[in-house]
Amino acid sequence: MIRAGKIPDGMTVAEVNSYINYMAKQHPDIKSGTLDIEFIDGEEVGLTLTPDVVRFQRIRRITGYLVGDLSRFNNAKRREVDDRVKHTSV
Repeated sequence: MIRAGKIPDGMTVAEVNSYINYMAKQHPDIKSGTLDIEFIDGEEVGLTLTPDVVRFQRIRRITGYLVGDLSRFNNAKRREVDDRVKHTSV
């Protein structure tokens, strides 16, 4: 979802939503971000769309399951992970 960041004083909510909809159509690949709006020379409008940072999560295959961490494993599955032979590089 694109949300408004900095907006000029006196701009209505309808105007802001109009600019957000315009930028969403111009950049359909950006699903979430912040739109900053500024007046330039009193007549032109400057739009700056900054996408949100997508956090990277590492996925591993542990005992046959694709997981990011062990938080969803029960005690038996965690014990199975602990009992595995860990190979280290030399």
